[in-house]
Amino acid sequence: MRFSVFGAMAIVLSGCASRSGLVEADIISTPSEYAQLVDGVYTLPAVDISGVDPAMLRQRVDYTTNEPVGTIVIDTAAHQLYLVEGDGKAMRYGIGVGKDGLAFAGTATIRRKAEWPHWTPTKNMMNREPARYGHLASGMAGGLGNPLGPRALYLFQGERDTMFRIHGTTEPETIGRAVSSGCIRLINQDIIDLYSRVKIGSRVVVIQGGRAVSS
Repeated sequence: MRFSVFGAMAIVLSGCASRSGLVEADIISTPSEYAQLVDGVYTLPAVDISGVDPAMLRQRVDYTTNEPVGTIVIDTAAHQLYLVEGDGKAMRYGIGVGKDGLAFAGTATIRRKAEWPHWTPTKNMMNREPARYGHLASGMAGGLGNPLGPRALYLFQGERDTMFRIHGTTEPETIGRAVSSGCIRLINQDIIDLYSRVKIGSRVVVIQGGRAVSS
């Protein structure tokens, strides 16, 4: 177990009631995990986490679940994502949940992973905020200003694209909150970490309102 002055001061115990049981924090992230990061041709800026709820920072937690190792469990109501590690542990990440992130519940599979992904707003986003997204109908190339951030995970049910994404963000201050657009967003340093741990074919369980819908 590793500690720093920051970690010793900011260890948080928190509970979350869901189908997968209770959780308790074990290790909280140190500032170095949110430092400036060179990623290929891009340099991600350091994230000021002073205004972020410590429970929303990346940390390994005790986690009771029947889901197999490697499963991603997304609890939208708690604004938290868990990557099941086994032995009663999971890596937990804080998330921001957009309106499109509330449109899907149940199980899916990661069928595609992308680094610095191209992004096109959904029809719902363009209809909802035409002044903001209308000019992007043909999409936006990957880069520091792209709303998907440096990584994206794409969820499918069989051959059908659910249009549900797990991705980074240009607005880290929205982690732990409900937001107007997008799906499931993580701090950019966190989505890079999650991306490195997740394989194509990984199972995803999305819980809405504290319950998962079987599918």
